[in-house]
Amino acid sequence: MPTPEQIQKDIQDLPEEAQALLVDFIQILKRRYSETVQKEQPLDQPIYEKFKESGLIGCVSAEENLSETYKQVLFEELNTKYDHR
Repeated sequence: MPTPEQIQKDIQDLPEEAQALLVDFIQILKRRYSETVQKEQPLDQPIYEKFKESGLIGCVSAEENLSETYKQVLFEELNTKYDHR
């Protein structure tokens, strides 16, 4: 197996377009294998808590029953916004 130094030299010898492709490929591999690791790890906290920590919960205000009435709300809002047509 090549050493990290040899890999780095080989990458530097590649054309810029090939280096960009290599960076894209590395990102794909990182995503794929990080998803595999996440799937293998048990959930240490409920999903609700993770969303709450991220700041997504509570970042907007809406009706409490929006999950049930979202189609009607969207219909009314779009009609109001684009009623001039």
